[in-house]
Amino acid sequence: MSQEKTLRQRIQAGEVLVALRGSINTSKSQLADIWATGRYDYIWIDSQHTAFSEEQFIAYCAAAEELGIDVQLRIPHTRHAYLVGRYLDLGCSAVLVPEVMDISTVEDAINYAYYPQIGRRSWGGAARRGLQGAAKGMDRLAYAAWWNDYVVLSIQVESVEAVTNIRKLAKPGVIVVTFGPNDLSFNLEGHEGFPLANVDDCMRYVIAQLKDTDIRLAMGTGTKPEERDKYLEMGITLFQEDAPA
Repeated sequence: MSQEKTLRQRIQAGEVLVALRGSINTSKSQLADIWATGRYDYIWIDSQHTAFSEEQFIAYCAAAEELGIDVQLRIPHTRHAYLVGRYLDLGCSAVLVPEVMDISTVEDAINYAYYPQIGRRSWGGAARRGLQGAAKGMDRLAYAAWWNDYVVLSIQVESVEAVTNIRKLAKPGVIVVTFGPNDLSFNLEGHEGFPLANVDDCMRYVIAQLKDTDIRLAMGTGTKPEERDKYLEMGITLFQEDAPA
């Protein structure tokens, strides 16, 4: 595992990756069967809009790690950004903060996603990613350095305010900006006369603003392979897809 590219390295290299829109109710054997299809690169779990049990999530992440799979969690609420470290202690290796609008939210997410001296994440958590795998046996400082190069922090753009201020929101430490088309549509409908008329215009604006950065772009809704060409042309490289029927 340590000799392979990490999820973060693959993302930053611009690889086109697909996340399984997963469920923590999926058993390890079921997950192994899904993974054997070769269609997915990591797992996306939504705790914002679905029932969420920390105990179940710990077990799910442990099973995923044993299978060599990274898990991204969309945390339950924007205002929980200060709890990002808590969610990472449960075993995922990537987090997505929804509905980001304020710089303070991003600062909280960065502070608690990264260990010192980048952030201020607290030490601890027996279920953390890597302790039984790539980072097994590392001391505190070695693990913190490994983790700070491993974690994937994403923020979700779902408002006119986020689109307009994306250069300020996309602070160092943010690895991915994810688009939320449905809530962005709601927000646009409440801003009559906004110069960017639709979601695609907003996406193109954000992508143009971030073109000279290392940040990658993701779709926050499921897409089928035949639907992705338009987004690939825009510069989006990360997608989501449901499990096989």
